[in-house]
Amino acid sequence: MEQFRYSVQGRVSVCAASHPPQSNHGVPDMRILFADSLAESAVQRLRAGGDKCVVDSSLTAETLPEHIAGFDVLVVRSTEVTAAVLDAADQLGLVVRAGAGTNTIDADRAAELGIFVCNVPGRNAIAVAELAIGLMFAIDRHIAPATADLRAGDWNKQTYSKARGLFGATLGIIGMGAIGVEVAQRAGACGLRVITEPRSDRTRDIRRQMADIGVEEVADRAALLATSDIVSLHVPGGEETVGMVDAEFLAAMKPDAVLINTSRGEVVDEAALLAALDSTDLRAGLDVFAEEPSGGTGQFSCDLARHPKVTATHHIGASTEQAQMAVAEGTAEVIEAYRSGVVLDCVNLERVPNRTATLSVRHLDRVGVLACVLQELSRKHMNVANMQNRIFSGSQAAVAIIEVAGTIDDDLLGTLGSIEHVICASVLDTHPAASQ
Repeated sequence: MEQFRYSVQGRVSVCAASHPPQSNHGVPDMRILFADSLAESAVQRLRAGGDKCVVDSSLTAETLPEHIAGFDVLVVRSTEVTAAVLDAADQLGLVVRAGAGTNTIDADRAAELGIFVCNVPGRNAIAVAELAIGLMFAIDRHIAPATADLRAGDWNKQTYSKARGLFGATLGIIGMGAIGVEVAQRAGACGLRVITEPRSDRTRDIRRQMADIGVEEVADRAALLATSDIVSLHVPGGEETVGMVDAEFLAAMKPDAVLINTSRGEVVDEAALLAALDSTDLRAGLDVFAEEPSGGTGQFSCDLARHPKVTATHHIGASTEQAQMAVAEGTAEVIEAYRSGVVLDCVNLERVPNRTATLSVRHLDRVGVLACVLQELSRKHMNVANMQNRIFSGSQAAVAIIEVAGTIDDDLLGTLGSIEHVICASVLDTHPAASQ
């Protein structure tokens, strides 16, 4: 999901909280529940801003509904936020995932209830990229098995001297987001040729970074798989990517290629990967698995993790001190922005709301003017998709930009223009008919 900012200040979609924010010293602005641990510095930062913070990392998806009442904001890392949690909340307005992925949060139910779901993308990108590059080196130079042999007292220079080397190899990156770009940057510095598949939804900033690094776009995924000596996965979780790396995908790779997965375990069909490891010279570096233990420690029985051609880690891609501090600070920034009326990196808002026209209403900055405008729109059965009111310097005049679904005719413009304190009403733009 690409990052974007969405201002809610002055928009009709904002609902009043059950208790107004306070600015008196010692009175909390918001009540925030941390259902997972977060860097203490970020929690203290929010407390210093007046928020009441409760940290309870023992909460689970099953027990969270009993504790969510009375909180304005919920912060989670790995704790699942189900529909039952959201339904039990009485004043929750924001759920923050202290990380990038939001697949553990029922964002659809949150949208139905008017609850913002936000994440903190990109803050752990460097940490994940470092591990991905580390796995590439570890596989090429046999670091894990060589270390194991030395600890067992075995010296086998002949075997472990056989390495291709990364310089000049082709790295294919699937998922050129924040993490993919960081991987590409480091790979380029190591002398790898970096390629990726074309995507029409890449942001201008990502494209600029790709150009600066020298990332090449090949024709399609098939061309990427056929060309790459190493394929590194950096895709989000979700229905679109479950089982993406299947038997067909693996068969399209070079038979002696390396597969790196630091994204989501469910992206890989593990049975298909096991078969490919047994029948080809393919090797893999994996930080994630489909069925991982729910806690930080525990027993883990996995044929893929035990395979001799797999170099594996314990889902630690984002687990550096630098990354955790960056994520914590990013979480605090999201909450502070929300407190001031701005929502950052929200994943459950309509990107293109249903609307047919954009209406401009210039008016004097007087109480009740916009209420009268909205009343007239309501009489015409026109739904407001988005609205923003900006006040000019001097606080004498303002302009409301209102995106609506419905037909704006001359009669309506005349009615709006005749409202007391309205200077002028006009149509700025028209859009394709809203879906019904």
